[in-house]
Amino acid sequence: MEKELVSYIPALQKFGRRFHTSAGDVDDLVQETIVKALANLDKYEPGTRLKSWLFTIMRNTFCTKFGLSKREHVGFGDDCAILPSVQPTQEWTVRGHELEAAIEKLPVHYREAIDIVFLQGVSYEAAAENFKCPIGTVKSRVNRAREILIRQLS
Repeated sequence: MEKELVSYIPALQKFGRRFHTSAGDVDDLVQETIVKALANLDKYEPGTRLKSWLFTIMRNTFCTKFGLSKREHVGFGDDCAILPSVQPTQEWTVRGHELEAAIEKLPVHYREAIDIVFLQGVSYEAAAENFKCPIGTVKSRVNRAREILIRQLS
């Protein structure tokens, strides 16, 4: 029986090419089919075609693996590239302290304009009302403050 089973290996390889294009995958499928057939020889019914029984085992093995492979996500579980990363904050912390120090060095009217427009998010119109001056003056103060900050920080 085992000799007859081994004689069907070329036919199993040919049949396996229907399922896989890779020779390695075909060989793996044939090997798994042979192992399952040998493990279940007691279930083989004498008088039936051994070749058909082997082909059925191969087809069922492929279908089972195909169904499992659709549910598996190979490589996603341990892939560290998918994990979210957090950039180091040290550089931005230092830059933030430098910006705070540079803002503190500004003349009062420039510092107040930057504070109210950029840090507090108040509109130019509301800032002009707050300072009791024209909108153009607020825009000018903000622009000059930005230029001073750029020179100090670069």
